Amino acid sequence: MPTAPIVTRFAPSPTGYLHIGGARTALFNWLFARRHGGRFLLRIEDTDRARSTEAATQAIFDGLTWLGLDWDGEPVSQAANAPRHAEVAREMLSRGHAYKCFATQTEIEAFRETARAEGRSTLYRSPWRDAGPGDRPDRPHVIRLRAPREGATTVRDIVQGEVVVQNDQLDDMVLLRSDGTPTYMLAVVVDDRDMGVTHVIRGDDHLNNAARQAQIYAAMDWSEPVWAHIPLIHGADGKKLSKRHGALGVEEYAEMGFPAAAMRNYLARLGWSHGDDEFFDDAQARAWFDLDGIGRAPARLDLKKLENLSGQHLSAMDDDAVVSAALDWNARAGNAPIEAPALARAVPLVKTASRTLPQVIERARFALVSRPVTTDDKAAQALDAESRALLGDLTPQLQSATWERDRLEQIAKEFAQSRGLGLGRIAGPLRAALAGRTATPSVFDMMAVLGRDETLARIADAAESLSVG
Repeated sequence: MPTAPIVTRFAPSPTGYLHIGGARTALFNWLFARRHGGRFLLRIEDTDRARSTEAATQAIFDGLTWLGLDWDGEPVSQAANAPRHAEVAREMLSRGHAYKCFATQTEIEAFRETARAEGRSTLYRSPWRDAGPGDRPDRPHVIRLRAPREGATTVRDIVQGEVVVQNDQLDDMVLLRSDGTPTYMLAVVVDDRDMGVTHVIRGDDHLNNAARQAQIYAAMDWSEPVWAHIPLIHGADGKKLSKRHGALGVEEYAEMGFPAAAMRNYLARLGWSHGDDEFFDDAQARAWFDLDGIGRAPARLDLKKLENLSGQHLSAMDDDAVVSAALDWNARAGNAPIEAPALARAVPLVKTASRTLPQVIERARFALVSRPVTTDDKAAQALDAESRALLGDLTPQLQSATWERDRLEQIAKEFAQSRGLGLGRIAGPLRAALAGRTATPSVFDMMAVLGRDETLARIADAAESLSVG
């Protein structure tokens, strides 16, 4: 177990939404920090000014907030730290760990074309690496890292193990561009160092970057963070996740009506495991999560498994929490407002059969509609003249009944038997009168939720409206 104060970070590029893979990375960082009493920081890597709009950044904040991942302190803007990045590049220059390169883009391309033609490595080797002060022209230049050419750079990764990269496979990467702006590679290292990040937990598509970044740490005599490169998320077909696999942004899952708790549970299981546990709550996740539970194989997105977990979470949630989440989803969707008390009465009845929040609302629809209830075509067929007569004969017995679910069912059964009918012959018309549709919760559960007065009034409405028609 770590003994030093833990600091993790999530550092997304603002693209207009929070990618499902980024959300999983954020969750892993959040869980690890929270488990060990550490800090979880947020940094927006907004150096690409064309894409880094306020709206794109806000989309990340909104996605994390919906997911329930709170960060410590104020979010950091990478672009705002550009002067600090440049300062470090100049310090490396003064230490002899970097150098000025005056090669033009045309010269670099010519070098690579010749190398390709001769079958050599196209890794650029700058002729300015060892140039003396008197040989340097007065013209625009970049600052490059003076990377070691001999030996190897080793990345010790908690997930991937020891990753060894031969130094002759790495070039002298650019640290500072000719316009004085820092490159991503430099900015990430400086920001992580200045923010006190102890553990870099990110996708394994950054594994190659780690070797390059390790060389910057070495050049500055800084201690490296603990590296943990987690497997990417693939589609069900095993291929890299793309739009053809469905929703890519967290907000799309919010729009589909998955509770945030279910989403956290599901994302935690994408690439991490705790024995055979599939369903767990936040407290368990925080208590169990550690980096040694992360596997190396890519995780596969499985919407059916998410739906199943979502149903389990809805069943386990407090009724008030389900009502609150359903109302929030309904508002997000821009639907007509729902009466919270009516929904609250129905939620205990419908939540266990639902897998998403829209399903909760749909199943509770019988309690949300106002009289007179609109009857769809299929339900109207169950309210023919004979059926209305049956309901009329049943009504006096319901009026005098003890209003309890089992007692109501018993009265309906006895009434049906007295007419030589099956219970379904009574339940169908009742369902149509109470809900205006044929797919609903149990008729007697609905009656219990609606209460005596509302139930009898809906039965009377249905009989009256259809007899007039």
